[in-house]
Amino acid sequence: MTATAERPTGTVPVRPLPAPSVRKDRGRRRLAEQGRAYGFLLGGLICFALFSWYPAIRAVVIAFQKYTPGAEAEWAGTANFTRVFQDPEFADAWRNTLTFTALALLIGFAIPFVLALVLNELRHARAFFRVVVYLPVMIPPVVSALLWKWFYDPGAGLANEALRFLHLPTSNWSNGADTALFSLVVVATWANLGGTVLIYLAALQSIPGELYEAAELDGANLLQRVRHVTVPQTRFVILMLMLLQIIATMQVFTEPFVITGGGPENATVTVLYLIYKYAFLYNDFGGACALSVMLLLLLGLFSAGYLRLTRSDGEDA
Repeated sequence: MTATAERPTGTVPVRPLPAPSVRKDRGRRRLAEQGRAYGFLLGGLICFALFSWYPAIRAVVIAFQKYTPGAEAEWAGTANFTRVFQDPEFADAWRNTLTFTALALLIGFAIPFVLALVLNELRHARAFFRVVVYLPVMIPPVVSALLWKWFYDPGAGLANEALRFLHLPTSNWSNGADTALFSLVVVATWANLGGTVLIYLAALQSIPGELYEAAELDGANLLQRVRHVTVPQTRFVILMLMLLQIIATMQVFTEPFVITGGGPENATVTVLYLIYKYAFLYNDFGGACALSVMLLLLLGLFSAGYLRLTRSDGEDA
């Protein structure tokens, strides 16, 4: 009679449930940790609500009121919007803003990407050139605009002095109706170049080197590697920076305010500069808020549509 081996039962030990008092202590500790975390966030949330949410909501309310500081506000309905639409500067401001945005995309979108590619390929003095590229961002915007105002001076400005040295015809730069807006685009591009370059550079350095090695083995040249490796790998960063750049350039104010004052002949009056004029020159806060609401709605609709299209493209890809 053969003996049969008994199979081990392999029972899994069952952990006893913690006592109710232990569970309560754990719950109290977890609640205390969450309370401390929300307490640290509370200060930032209060500041954000006071200086961001409240002004936005207040501006929407004032857009439908006849508002004068120190007097009681009166309901005006859509009168502020009608008055703003009838302003001759309204069309000029929107045309200049859209033109500025288009030129800024053409000039200021490709140059940072090319500079990031060059910096990424450097083997020596890379840190030095990063500091040089980022230096304009560290200069206060008003100081930067004042420097460029002197640079563009048609008399003794550095730009015309350089042209005279090269025996080339001089230009009115920011004082000419045909060249003023383009001159401001150059200023804005130079001032914001460094931050965009560093973001692109960080995205480029995150691309695996094996992809470039495989492309080189397949016989791809530099332009083909950029087209088939670099651009697809940095596509998300490129799209997000494009959206942020459009939002920023649609709100341009410092350059026209400091350098040209909206002139010459309203050639550099932007929407944000017109909002400033309504609020602080015309003392018409209702009209200023009406313009602000228009700009807010336009940027909100554009951002929502842009993000929806890019998300759809990403899902299809």
